[in-house]
Amino acid sequence: MEVIMLKHSFFTLSVFLLCMSGCVDGSDPVNQTPMLWKFQDDNATMECSHTKGSTYRQMYWYQQLPAQNMKQIVLTTTYSPHEYEQGFNKEKFPAQKKDAETGSLTLNKLQPEDSGVYFCAVSESQ
Repeated sequence: MEVIMLKHSFFTLSVFLLCMSGCVDGSDPVNQTPMLWKFQDDNATMECSHTKGSTYRQMYWYQQLPAQNMKQIVLTTTYSPHEYEQGFNKEKFPAQKKDAETGSLTLNKLQPEDSGVYFCAVSESQ
């Protein structure tokens, strides 16, 4: 989970992880960028990786703004175009999926309204 908050003209970005399936053994197979500090108009890139194997090719990115429900930003895979949800676009939220086990999400030109928590999740392809 990535938290973005404006504080004295800079943003705090912290990352938390969420595993959609298979995270019951107490291990930490999904890893995400820890907290980041950024200034307004900076870009922030969050990295996500996992050790669940190459069948877990789907990576999801979520945003939770203060006092709002979590929203899915994008679904990325290594085998098809990224699927952005309504209200999110690749210009503001470019995502990359280089291989089955890694991916990233960037927030371009950070603004105060981007303050929130950002999550990475993975799931096995059907």
